[in-house]
Amino acid sequence: MACWRIVVRGTVQGVGFRPFVKRLADRQGLAGVVYNTGDGVVIELQCAEDAAHDFAAAMKREKPPLAAIAECRIESNGHNGSFQGFVIEASRPVQGAFTLVSPDIAVCAQCLAEMRDPSDRRFGYAFTNCTNCGPRYTIIRQTPYDRANTTMASFVMCAGCESEYRDSGNRRFHAEPTACAVCGPALSERIETVVAALARDEIVAIKGLGGFQLACNAFSESACIRLRERKRKNRKPFALMMRDAQTAEKYCEVRQDERELLESRAAPIVLLELRRPSPFPDAVAPGLDRIGVMLPYTPMHHQLFEGRLECLVMTSGNFTEEPIVIDNAEARAKLTPLVDCFLLHNRDIFMRADDSVARCYEGVPRMIRRARGYAPKPIDLGVEFQEALGVGAELKNTFCLTKSHYAILSQHIGDFENLETHVFFEETLRNLAGVYRASPKILGHDLHPDYLSTRWALNHALPKVGVQHHHAHIAACMAENGLRKAVIGIAWDGTGYGADGQIWGGEFLICDFTGFRRAAHLRYIPLVGGDRASREGRRAAAAHLFDAFGNDYASVVKLVRHAANDAWWRVFDQMLARPPVRTSSAGRLFDAVAALTGVCVESTFEGEAAMLLEAAASNSDSDEVYPFSIDAETSPWTVDTRAIIRNIAHQCMAGHNRAAIAQAFHRTLGHIMRTLSVKMREETGLNTVCLSGGTFQNVTLLSHVLPLLRADGFEVYQHSLVPANDGGVSLGQAVIAAARLQTGS
Repeated sequence: MACWRIVVRGTVQGVGFRPFVKRLADRQGLAGVVYNTGDGVVIELQCAEDAAHDFAAAMKREKPPLAAIAECRIESNGHNGSFQGFVIEASRPVQGAFTLVSPDIAVCAQCLAEMRDPSDRRFGYAFTNCTNCGPRYTIIRQTPYDRANTTMASFVMCAGCESEYRDSGNRRFHAEPTACAVCGPALSERIETVVAALARDEIVAIKGLGGFQLACNAFSESACIRLRERKRKNRKPFALMMRDAQTAEKYCEVRQDERELLESRAAPIVLLELRRPSPFPDAVAPGLDRIGVMLPYTPMHHQLFEGRLECLVMTSGNFTEEPIVIDNAEARAKLTPLVDCFLLHNRDIFMRADDSVARCYEGVPRMIRRARGYAPKPIDLGVEFQEALGVGAELKNTFCLTKSHYAILSQHIGDFENLETHVFFEETLRNLAGVYRASPKILGHDLHPDYLSTRWALNHALPKVGVQHHHAHIAACMAENGLRKAVIGIAWDGTGYGADGQIWGGEFLICDFTGFRRAAHLRYIPLVGGDRASREGRRAAAAHLFDAFGNDYASVVKLVRHAANDAWWRVFDQMLARPPVRTSSAGRLFDAVAALTGVCVESTFEGEAAMLLEAAASNSDSDEVYPFSIDAETSPWTVDTRAIIRNIAHQCMAGHNRAAIAQAFHRTLGHIMRTLSVKMREETGLNTVCLSGGTFQNVTLLSHVLPLLRADGFEVYQHSLVPANDGGVSLGQAVIAAARLQTGS
């Protein structure tokens, strides 16, 4: 009988695909073999051609829940087979080939049931997993995905686990991390001891799936304050882990789409609206109306909530802005000053992966931080690109590799501002480039000469291309939405080095992958104090007041005078008299309005003022729109924001409600975007708009701009697969660099 080979590519390793194939072949009475390669999975069948095609169709239709088939090719082996039954064979390396690696998956219901069943041999075992769940990316050292290539290699299976692993009818058939209390990883402490410590309001360092987490009782004001004082030194909100979805609904407003995301296999942190009055101390999320909530996603996490605990603060185990800690010895060295006790285990973490963060809007999850549960799942670009590397931005850094028709985005690396993050960047790049056999031919980097990511790229021997920050934002939105032709791009954020040497951030672009034209931007204001202006909203407020009122600004500067003494203002006046760098930043406009209204005068973390201003706007349904104008005599056009600032200043002096001002401000920005988009369409004929940049994480803003654009007939595209913030910039850099290499531009 003829022999047929089926080559399957996609996410088909570490997801129970080979066991599934064997069961399907046994059911259909087919003889042959299946094995992993560096390129995916190969199936050899001894059967007629029709039977091979029927088998492939059933395979696509019934594939395991975690599998994703990107390509399925059927070809003749060119000889007769002599197989006896159907078997799973050892992996076979293929030079230069690659396969897709599965992200880590939350524990499944079947494994949880076993862990809670006193009669089951895995009762109370904190590392139970199976083919359908458990660690993947964080334990894989290299492909093919075999136990020997993971951090489970040092754990030799006991007879019970070996039997399950070899049994084609068992859920753990060829599940590489299979283990039990007899032969697998173990905790350093009893769960009951740790739960008692948390109940005493102690802070615990917990070794999780992709790194350490710091936990404390979410209802304890003293514990939350101590954790904030020890770790954060700022007002950045903590995430909470809650016992289950019912608990989340008890304390938060949870829509159906949000509940589905909470309970999904990725199990990210989901931003939810707090119910009022909230039982959580202000130290959890100071001043915010939303909170990040996740559900337990490992057996160990579930065990923490088996008793009286309902909600725990669960934040990254690191010092602020350093990478998450993954090693036991490193944890004891670095985290001891932060915590009262440790919960360790002896399974090594190979790749760091922080918890992902997402927010639902219009029924779609919108990524804010892409890491555990999502990385390194690739983005299908639809067409093949040259192999390129985008090294990302300074803040919220990720990098991106292009390979074939995929973009492989790294997990969240962090702010590229210290040696530790630099090391994390390089170790992750080595790993992903090795796993995907990626050999970039060109690098894309930010134009800002002082970014460490830019310096890293410039010191690299490969050809490189500088990519303007906001062009990268729009290209990332185009890439994830499969757009190829030129678009209208609205890129609004805090900071991006402009082609004219100024700081951009409120941009309207006409662009494709090979280039862009700046059609319009927010009016330039002086950026007094450089980077300090992004932290001190009073600087942005004073600069906008000076721009709006001229030399008369001193008469209204009392709006923010309460935030600084006279000496500070004298220094500010002196700095203003010098020719400073100018900025068109939307982020600094948000900072200015937040400071004028008293919502936030000084930010303790990036984006705080905008978050607090959005929270304030949620308390008003104002339909006011402030006046603004477009200066079409300039090239590019300029959005004159002075009337907005003057109106807000007068309303503040008159004692208007700051929630109403915040809502009117957001509404006005929506009208600005609509007005400019219409003018750009009239000039270019383009009808497709892409929204990107950190400003578009603001759903209050989206709720104003999207209806306006859609009512005018625009096709509007947003981010969902990658963050709208700087975490998505590397994707744009990579596709722009690849496109320029391909076209020679």
